[in-house]
Amino acid sequence: LLVPFRERFEELLAFVPYMHRFLSKKRIRHHIYVLNQVDHFRFNRASLINVGFLESGNDTDYIAMHDVDLLPLNEQLDYGFPEAGPFHVASPELHPLYHYKTYVGGILLLTKQHYEMCNGMSNRFWGWGREDDEFYRRIKGAGLQVRRPSGITTGYETFQHLHDPAWRKRDQKRIAAQKQEQFKVDRDGGLNNVRYRIESRTALSIAGAPCTVLNILLDCDTSETPWCTFG
Repeated sequence: LLVPFRERFEELLAFVPYMHRFLSKKRIRHHIYVLNQVDHFRFNRASLINVGFLESGNDTDYIAMHDVDLLPLNEQLDYGFPEAGPFHVASPELHPLYHYKTYVGGILLLTKQHYEMCNGMSNRFWGWGREDDEFYRRIKGAGLQVRRPSGITTGYETFQHLHDPAWRKRDQKRIAAQKQEQFKVDRDGGLNNVRYRIESRTALSIAGAPCTVLNILLDCDTSETPWCTFG
């Protein structure tokens, strides 16, 4: 599980033990990587997932891109190896908030091979949102088909959404050229050019559930994406 993260400690305390229990019950071998962005740039979910992919080692054969504020409540949800293509666990007909048909955010499983075929995610999305919409186009461009759960009858009650918008304001600001950029496909960047440094790697146990916290310093070329800073 690759979990992009910044300053959501109370959500992490709930997430790690819950997901460890959930996946262990389903007999799915797993490791949780908390991708903690510790630089002073705006949050970049996609770049963190790229870093997590590169740093998670060779002993895993697939990844789950997983938001820290989304807990699966239905044990029938499939977290198994997504051999046939990207598997969108948090599909639009089940996610409590996002219901448009091209949505692939929240929880998405991919084999490592398929993620590499997409060249990972774009590094140009600083601030909140749109990076998963761009990734949907990459999936299509790689000739892959998004699959989704079937036979799940719990509807919008399938997940618990931990996010409190009054307490956690999302960084939805669009600065300068970012307004036009947010709908473009990034044909050049991704896994091949993510720039970062691992400040530290720490093995943690939260209520008996193991995880690894990567403290990640992302780098930004302000001539390329000046909207990575708040200035």
